[in-house]
Amino acid sequence: MKKILFITAVFLSAASLQAQFVYDYLKGADEYFAKGDYASAAEYYEKSLGKGKDAGKKEFNPYTPQNVSKKSAKTATTKELAIYRLAECYRLLNYPAKAEPYYKQAMDISKTEFPLAQYYYAAQLRALAKYPEAEQNFSSFIAGYSNNDEYRKNAEREIKNLKFIQEQLARKDIRYVVVTKSPAELNSTGASYAPAWLDASTLLFTSTRPLDTAAKTKLYSNRVYQADYVEGKVKAISKINLPEEKSMQQGVVSATPDGKILFLTRWTNNGDKKTSSIYTSSKNNEGWSEPVKLDESINTAGANSQQPFVTADGKYLLYSSNKDGGQGGYDLWYAPLQNGKPGASQNMGTVINTSYDEQAPYYHEASKTLVFSTNGRVGMGGFDFFQSKGAPGNYEEPVNLGYPVNSIKDDIYFASQGPAHNMLAFVMLSSDRDAACCLELFALSKRLITTSTFVKGVVVACETQKPIAGATVNFINPADNSIVTTATTAADGSYSIGLKEFKQLKAVANYPGYVEASINFNAPDNPEQLRIIDLKNPSICLDQVFPPPIGTVEVIDNIYFEYDKADLKSESFAALDKLAEKMVKNPAAVLEIGGHTDSKGKDDYNQILSEARAKNCVDYLISKGVKPEQLVPKGYGESMPVLPNQNDDGSDNPEGRAKNRRTEFKVLESKQ
Repeated sequence: MKKILFITAVFLSAASLQAQFVYDYLKGADEYFAKGDYASAAEYYEKSLGKGKDAGKKEFNPYTPQNVSKKSAKTATTKELAIYRLAECYRLLNYPAKAEPYYKQAMDISKTEFPLAQYYYAAQLRALAKYPEAEQNFSSFIAGYSNNDEYRKNAEREIKNLKFIQEQLARKDIRYVVVTKSPAELNSTGASYAPAWLDASTLLFTSTRPLDTAAKTKLYSNRVYQADYVEGKVKAISKINLPEEKSMQQGVVSATPDGKILFLTRWTNNGDKKTSSIYTSSKNNEGWSEPVKLDESINTAGANSQQPFVTADGKYLLYSSNKDGGQGGYDLWYAPLQNGKPGASQNMGTVINTSYDEQAPYYHEASKTLVFSTNGRVGMGGFDFFQSKGAPGNYEEPVNLGYPVNSIKDDIYFASQGPAHNMLAFVMLSSDRDAACCLELFALSKRLITTSTFVKGVVVACETQKPIAGATVNFINPADNSIVTTATTAADGSYSIGLKEFKQLKAVANYPGYVEASINFNAPDNPEQLRIIDLKNPSICLDQVFPPPIGTVEVIDNIYFEYDKADLKSESFAALDKLAEKMVKNPAAVLEIGGHTDSKGKDDYNQILSEARAKNCVDYLISKGVKPEQLVPKGYGESMPVLPNQNDDGSDNPEGRAKNRRTEFKVLESKQ
């Protein structure tokens, strides 16, 4: 009996001790969770649930009643909450493979107790490329979720994302984009992200790699590194000599064009609260000076500012901030730079910003394109890269850069060395697409796949918009003003040329008697997506040389009179106004304004009518500023038909009569 009691006592003592260990794990896990140390919290929650390397060998449920102290029993965390928080830890660590099963458990336990478990479960399924299951669970979440809040809106957008993902994966041109994880030297232990070019062959990036890999306790702090990067080969990686504060993380940098001033983010984490500001540091003999925090124009008290980017011309600082005056969440802002010092900031507005987060701005100067990451638009999921043509203060509607530039995870921080016609020719970016938890560096290249480009257009007369046949169109390379090719317009004024490889060109059109005119044209937004491009240029309109050579006679189109009278109709004013404008600019020109009629009526009557009509046109031109000595009215009556008034069989010819009723000008004098 004593032996039985002894064994029982030992068992209860062991159980009590085991339960105490469990309580300690839970207490520690909760404390780490509150501080935002999700890696440590996950490890302790795993231990408390009988999982992990330090878990007891025997299956032990710490949540059944045990003989533990009252203090322990009062504060012990429930198993259900531990499971949910473990899922939260792995989600916040960007570890969907581990978060997904725990969200599933929490969802099965109680959708009432954990109303967001299914939402996050669906998000992990999407990150794991389980698209049909993800869509089903987002739909189920919406059906069972009564609040009309951001989670419902996000779930609705996620369903659109899932459709977008599957459309992108089915694209036929994705084989022309190659995404390669950067060498292990760049993607060391921890995170590596935020690539930025200091010059053509020097890459700056941020990394949490431990400085001492041999140390038992490795410190994963964000620091700035640089590497020589030439033709895809990496060497000489080192931490830049930039002063640090132990209490702060620092990284995400951008330098001025001369490489002498560095803008960077410094931040601290207190639990799930992040406090970040933008600093500057100057180049010196030792490396970089002590960073100095920018003033209120960039860093607003109580708000975060981060992820600076200096445009290639050194005129603007772009950055992300959650300061007041935005659309919600983190917005993109810009400030003018003068000698490296920023002026007043402006929000990029609703064309760019949403009520969610816009981050990591980058501006590709060659193609005038803003690239940024956002989780507030339909995309592949998480943060996606979007592009918007324009300049600070004037951007077009952003367009998703699509797969495989974007992935189903987070894609953030972009740096291109591509030319104007192919921004994606060479890009460094960061993404967690190939990692369990952290951002890594990738190289992306996209080759143009067009076999030919057909550039088409038409040449017209500016006044009449009638096509000009036989006009010469020279296509000129602006870089050296060389003629790439030449075309001649057809009867309808059209031209068409084929180019093996697209170049930015200028089309210059000319025709005898007309003033030369030109247009500049570039590739369509995504020329590489098609094998044959049909690029339609705007019309090139040519103004007639004025005045034409002496003796030239031209019809003044669209001149109308009241029936059987000399009174001008108002419809005639536009044509006469244009003629008056040209004559005022050319005071040496002297024109005869001639009036003509058809053959109806008596000859004398038609002569008088034509003279009166010519006189009224001259009077109108004088009223518009033309000098009287520049004009000579003359009536010709029916004496100079251009077409027969009657057909050969004696019947009336209405078309001929209409052509004969006309007003012309004839050049009498000119110094051109």
